[in-house]
Amino acid sequence: MNKAELIAKISDDAGITKTQANESLDSFVEAVAKTLKGGGKVTLVGFGTFSVSKRAARNGRNPQTGAVIKIKAKKVAKFKAGKELSAKL
Repeated sequence: MNKAELIAKISDDAGITKTQANESLDSFVEAVAKTLKGGGKVTLVGFGTFSVSKRAARNGRNPQTGAVIKIKAKKVAKFKAGKELSAKL
């Protein structure tokens, strides 16, 4: 499912226009991104938790040459599915 299909589904289920569904989805994504950027986490009971994880610096290898390269440390977004969502899968 892509964004357009998700917007259409939200629009049909909620009885709102696609424009309103798009604005709602964009607002949700922006709120989650802003919270994660600030170091917080977003928990949706029954769905899951979005959080930030730190990935340490490490050495990697260039697959073409085999040369060792340094990979910088960085923060990455992480999602852990909740119990109810996991049960539905």
